[in-house]
Amino acid sequence: MNVRVAAILAIVAAFAEAFAPTAFSPKFNYVGCRSSSLCASSSSGDDAPSFFESIVTNAKTRIGIAKRSSSEGSGFKQVTAEVIAGEYDDASVRAEAESMTKSAPCVMFTWESSPACKRAIKAMELVGANVKIVRLDDPWDEGNPLRAELGKITGKSSVPSVWIGGKYIGGYDAGTDVTSPGMVDLAFSGKLKPMLEEAGALHSQVLEIEESKEDVTVTEVDTSSEVATK
Repeated sequence: MNVRVAAILAIVAAFAEAFAPTAFSPKFNYVGCRSSSLCASSSSGDDAPSFFESIVTNAKTRIGIAKRSSSEGSGFKQVTAEVIAGEYDDASVRAEAESMTKSAPCVMFTWESSPACKRAIKAMELVGANVKIVRLDDPWDEGNPLRAELGKITGKSSVPSVWIGGKYIGGYDAGTDVTSPGMVDLAFSGKLKPMLEEAGALHSQVLEIEESKEDVTVTEVDTSSEVATK
């Protein structure tokens, strides 16, 4: 990735975080301000330089992230994801991401406004899958690092990121290789539903498990009642 492009991207991210409530920074206390102290400095003539100094520092940090990511061989989209995420604890976020991918038979990382995510959710509903939705835009400051780490793990930072039985299968209509080509390819090749079934992610399977648990509970209660009566 061109260093100049990375630098421009980092500067844009820094200014976006400072002035606008976007994906770069969702938490604002006062028109474009990230914190009350920052807002105070931006409204005071004497302290104004410190506000812009923070933007410069932020931009330099993100330029460093872009250069590092690019030197590691990341593509433009992955570099962008890491620049937007900013600084975070790589190890803990990766552990959290890996844990989430295994937290249900079928897990989908999404953005609410993404057309591809909406199509993927609708397709899973048609198949009859029980899907755990993890929104990476709610809140952004937690979702952006997760997205960056998912990109490192899978080689694809775009959403949706779909996981079945703890295994990455791609996005909606694209993936990374023949083993994770995306939902559409898997559906057309007749592999999607069997994968969901094997993982226990279909609604009918979930209902059977719940009914089985209810039967066990009833039996235990009945048995204890008989013992108590005797």
